[in-house]
Amino acid sequence: MASMWKEFSKGLWAEIPPFRLMLGLCPTLAVTKSANNGLGMGLAVIFVLALSNAVISLIRNIIPKKVRIACYIAIAASLVVAVELLMQAYTYPLYQQLGIFVPLIVVNCIILGRAEAFAGKNPVHLSIADGLGMGIGFTMSLTFLGALREILGYGTLFGHHLFGPGFHPVHFMVEAPGAFVSLGLILACMNLMSIRKAMRRGEKPAENPMPGCESCRGCAMGRD
Repeated sequence: MASMWKEFSKGLWAEIPPFRLMLGLCPTLAVTKSANNGLGMGLAVIFVLALSNAVISLIRNIIPKKVRIACYIAIAASLVVAVELLMQAYTYPLYQQLGIFVPLIVVNCIILGRAEAFAGKNPVHLSIADGLGMGIGFTMSLTFLGALREILGYGTLFGHHLFGPGFHPVHFMVEAPGAFVSLGLILACMNLMSIRKAMRRGEKPAENPMPGCESCRGCAMGRD
């Protein structure tokens, strides 16, 4: 249980994909004009990531090494088709707003990265925990970023008005540059929090508090 919690919890803060590993930034920036969009995209990624990790872990010993990436993509594509059909059936307006980014989950670097770095080398229960943790962390990131942009850009949260008629929305925040500015502010705050946490422990703050993609050891593990 301890190992499962460790693999699950790392995706909630220490390796939260968009803000720590800097993965999946295309949908992070493109679909987060509202908290609703961020939540919807995040839930779709949780479904695909958790199930693809489970399936890949189950069959990891019978997948030929030379075609493993193609197999990972085929598995992810099958799950994305299921997500698309479900969204078209039950949340069609949200599906229309997310547009091309739903089918692009197939090649999302989070999906392939976790498959290559973790699910292809670990047992099923740990792979599911890893997929759920990374997926929930991704969902939290998109929802928070979408909520921030929606509140400032529209004066609403999940479509509900928060301010009176005197509120002047900052339309810049729901444009493409606003996504980059919002992401930069969040990253700056997270860096500051990491530095202050290190200082409270009496440690020397790291020059780069964000671990970056090297933290997942995917490339190194691929060479083992």
